[in-house]
Amino acid sequence: MKQAGGETLYLKVDRNVQVHDKKVTIGDLAQILCTDKQTENLVKTIKVPQATNGKPGRHTMSVMELIERIQEEVSGLEINNIGEYDFLVTYEAEKQPGRVLSYAKTIFVAALSFFGAAFTIMTFNNDVDIPKLFAQIYQQFTGTPSSGFTVMEFSYSIGLGLGILLFFNHFGGRKITADPTPLEVEMRTYEDEIDTTLIERSTRDPKKQKNTNQQKKAGG
Repeated sequence: MKQAGGETLYLKVDRNVQVHDKKVTIGDLAQILCTDKQTENLVKTIKVPQATNGKPGRHTMSVMELIERIQEEVSGLEINNIGEYDFLVTYEAEKQPGRVLSYAKTIFVAALSFFGAAFTIMTFNNDVDIPKLFAQIYQQFTGTPSSGFTVMEFSYSIGLGLGILLFFNHFGGRKITADPTPLEVEMRTYEDEIDTTLIERSTRDPKKQKNTNQQKKAGG
């Protein structure tokens, strides 16, 4: 055990940390900053065996477990946590997907999105009877019957495509603005809700807390 000389160490952990190795260190889980660089480097290499238990999936942890591991290796160190109190460790073995499979998934998702969006638009048009509505408006303003393909249908088709591009903030592989897309916002909200639910469920389960304590003793 190293004896620190009253240094201050800052610990910052995100809500969800992703790792690709069974052997996890504190440096893999948190951002570390210390007034003494030697102590900082030492803390980053401290192993946390209970982080993944060697099994892929999501594992809940408390920052108290990290602080306890640090205190086991370094004494006399003032530790300040400026991040999350409870967090998830997502362990996934690093895989290299095949190029053919990757292309197949991309084509499938693109086709599903295209035909799904087309079906939704056609359903909406049928529900409100867009062709009849456009024909009535065109006849009221021009006094002549609509042929079914007038400036209104043309403008509607162009405006629909441009509206989708602007709404989803993408044109090809580029973003129109730096703002996140509505889909990215929804996915982020969904991920945050899942993380919160998993953490709260873990903290309320006494069996999991007991197992965590046993794993910490075994790892120490």
